[in-house]
Amino acid sequence: MKFLRAAVWLLTATSSLYAQESHGATPADIQRGAQIFLTNCARCHGQDGDAITNVNLFSNRFRGAQTDADLINLLRKGVPGTAMPPGNYSDEQAFAIVAYLHSMAITPRTVSTSTNTGDATRGKTIFEGKGRCLTCHRIGETGGYTGPNLAGIGGARRPPDLERSLTDPNFEIRDENRPVRAVAKDGTVIQGTLLNYDTYSLQLIDTKGSLRALQFDQLNEYEFLKTSPMPSYKDKLTAQEIADIVSYLTGLKGTK
Repeated sequence: MKFLRAAVWLLTATSSLYAQESHGATPADIQRGAQIFLTNCARCHGQDGDAITNVNLFSNRFRGAQTDADLINLLRKGVPGTAMPPGNYSDEQAFAIVAYLHSMAITPRTVSTSTNTGDATRGKTIFEGKGRCLTCHRIGETGGYTGPNLAGIGGARRPPDLERSLTDPNFEIRDENRPVRAVAKDGTVIQGTLLNYDTYSLQLIDTKGSLRALQFDQLNEYEFLKTSPMPSYKDKLTAQEIADIVSYLTGLKGTK
């Protein structure tokens, strides 16, 4: 039981620290902000936030905005005399965008070293064939449950981040993709992706796609894995093949 409490405390402390660094935002807020940014803001500012001359949104310095309240006001009202239009954002949406901008300033961002231009059609073929990605990931109703559903990944992750996930999957394991391993009292090993946890139980999606609620008093042990079960494709695929898969994934925006 001491081990279980320590594991819960460690995950809670880590999440709390991350939230403090990101101005009170949770990882879920930041991911939602990333989706809104890539859908609405990246068209002008670019996915790296620096497509407009003398403007870098990921520097944590904003012209005309000294506080988060100023920045939210700027997002909603736009900047008169410039191409920055007003945005019809709710309180939650504006807060999420600001949280994402702050997180990009404090989190090391990946930089692609590939100069290859990807082909989405080839990427889909590699993804479903040689890469065997559907063994673990799902797109729509097709694929496995070990890894995250990628149906909308292109609206949530930038191409450099997708490339880094393919070549160095341990670089960043998001809380919503955290792998967990538990051992029941009868010795049964249960593995899956963490959904939530509380004082008495944890909830996960197991490798068969089933929702499992595991009571702590029915477990011998459990742990949040620090390494991703996903293999690195750095030496398994060529730079061109990786660029092709990234191009394919970038086009996956989910369904409305």
